[in-house]
Amino acid sequence: MSRTLKIYIFFLVVLLGIVIYIDAVRPKPVDWRPSYIIKDKVPFGLYVFDQEAENVLGGTKIKKINNTFYEFLDRQYDYDNQNGYKIKGTLMNICDEYVIDDESTNEMFYFVSHGNTAFLSVQHLPKIFTDSLKIKLESAFNIDNKTDCWLANTQLGNQKYDLSKGAGTYFFSSFDTLTTTVLGYQGTDANKKVNFIKIPYKKGNFIIHLQPVAFTNYHLLKDNHADYASKVLSYVPKGDLFWFTKAQTGISESGSPFRYILSQPALRYAWYTFLIGIVVFMIFNAKRRQRVIPIIKPLPNTTVDFTKTIGNLYYQEGNHQNLIDKKIIYFLERVRNEYLIDTTVLDENFIKKLHLKTGKDLKDIEHLVYLINYQRKSYHQSIESDLIEINNAIEKIIN
Repeated sequence: MSRTLKIYIFFLVVLLGIVIYIDAVRPKPVDWRPSYIIKDKVPFGLYVFDQEAENVLGGTKIKKINNTFYEFLDRQYDYDNQNGYKIKGTLMNICDEYVIDDESTNEMFYFVSHGNTAFLSVQHLPKIFTDSLKIKLESAFNIDNKTDCWLANTQLGNQKYDLSKGAGTYFFSSFDTLTTTVLGYQGTDANKKVNFIKIPYKKGNFIIHLQPVAFTNYHLLKDNHADYASKVLSYVPKGDLFWFTKAQTGISESGSPFRYILSQPALRYAWYTFLIGIVVFMIFNAKRRQRVIPIIKPLPNTTVDFTKTIGNLYYQEGNHQNLIDKKIIYFLERVRNEYLIDTTVLDENFIKKLHLKTGKDLKDIEHLVYLINYQRKSYHQSIESDLIEINNAIEKIIN
């Protein structure tokens, strides 16, 4: 490896190290996407609420439900005595989108109908709620992009909380005023919209809040916004609280068709054995089966050897005149091809043209032309010294 290449590699490694260092130490951009995952510390995650929920709820016992409401509640139903559920309390879900499946939603309604409560803080609700609870939701954007939220109960204070960052746009546009209790508003005094209500359902109640952003890390740590979240949760009845977190743990379940195979020990070992067998088969089957192809050496270039042989023949024959004639023919042919000069008459005009195109010494050209003309007009047999002289003269011009 050359010294120059080593230097290049050294500078390349140093440059790569600098780039990696800069990327490692530079501040990461803030992720403003609505996460609502209980382990996320991004602005719109629920990490702070997850850590402080029991304190905010005054020591209420919280049980996180990592499966569906249907799976959880179905196991709690008293099928023997048909007396309803073995547990009492409140179901809670806080998320920007309603993520509870249809079976679990139906089971939730059945649980509430037996004298329990469901607290939902979501931006929008599916059709089963609007039909069963006789409510209607609409969406409206504020012109000034500001969303203030406050509670209807003045005993909890008249303060408004600016939840513009990440706030939803939905509000309750229609509900049964005889049975529904309005708990909070959003917007302005002149254009306030209901965003927090309590609706009775048979023996139980639904408490629905449309600004779940109030429970995110950003607003719980901003100014006094945690007070608003605490006031909203103050409407949750005392008792056991079952928090639905299945879609908010940050752990995604694989949708691969191999999920069941890998979950069963026997099928998993059979699958791994099959993969290992395929790899072993490919390794042993990759051997070359055809015979080794012999290396065929290329034919040698014998042009130089042929030239030497012909030259030796002429030299041994001693026919110097023949060699002189061939040298002259070769020289003139080259002049015609390379310099496009007519060689019919080797006179002063020829000498000037050759001098201008080759840039060779004028005296050398004149001497060569003299020798060529002399050999053409001479009738005596040339000797070895004549051949050497004209060869040297030609070499001065063409080399």
